[in-house]
Amino acid sequence: MCKSVAMADQQGELHILRDVGFAVGAGESVAIVGASGSGKSTLLGLLAGLDVPVSGSVRILGTELFSLGEDARAALRGESIGFVFQSFQLLPALTALENVMLPLELAGYADAEQRALSWLDRVGLGKRVSHYPKHLSGGEQQRVALARAFAADPRLLLADEPTGNLDAATGKSIIDLMFALNREAGTTLILVTHDEMLARRCGRVLRMTEGRLKEVPQDTAIAD
Repeated sequence: MCKSVAMADQQGELHILRDVGFAVGAGESVAIVGASGSGKSTLLGLLAGLDVPVSGSVRILGTELFSLGEDARAALRGESIGFVFQSFQLLPALTALENVMLPLELAGYADAEQRALSWLDRVGLGKRVSHYPKHLSGGEQQRVALARAFAADPRLLLADEPTGNLDAATGKSIIDLMFALNREAGTTLILVTHDEMLARRCGRVLRMTEGRLKEVPQDTAIAD
């Protein structure tokens, strides 16, 4: 799979991903590491069908993403893919409960409120459901994001620097929670991170360098 964009000065193209290819089995956990600007987040966007490659394909749960239209890709994301972002991506005008409920309602879940309440309780926010993001700490906002990600029972979880905006202690508690929830659910996890120790908690580590991806042996240092 390749991804490139035209340069602003119209003097050629910027190659973001170059012949990237890999497979992830059901229930696996895979970390993708690499320097800023190496293409990691672009790759996650392609895996989610949020972006389109110049060439190549992405197959999720047996479905070729780019054979689908935008609405069908959105439906697949709602049914099968959960997201956890560095910046939380909560809607400020919605409460914690409403932030978790919204994607469930869009996906047509009749029990959206009950699912959202259950997951907020599981992440330790059962008493904060009516609070808005501005009244929650960074760690609490990421817990809401985790509840939102897992509430629809996704088959695949995509996490992009999920502790990047958190202090070390809070980040560790969030990661411990994310891995615990992931084990319980048996979800496939693809995690983008700069953190070597965090990457090593995954079953496999892949390094992105100048748009190319390669596997890092488990006994090899992975720090940038």
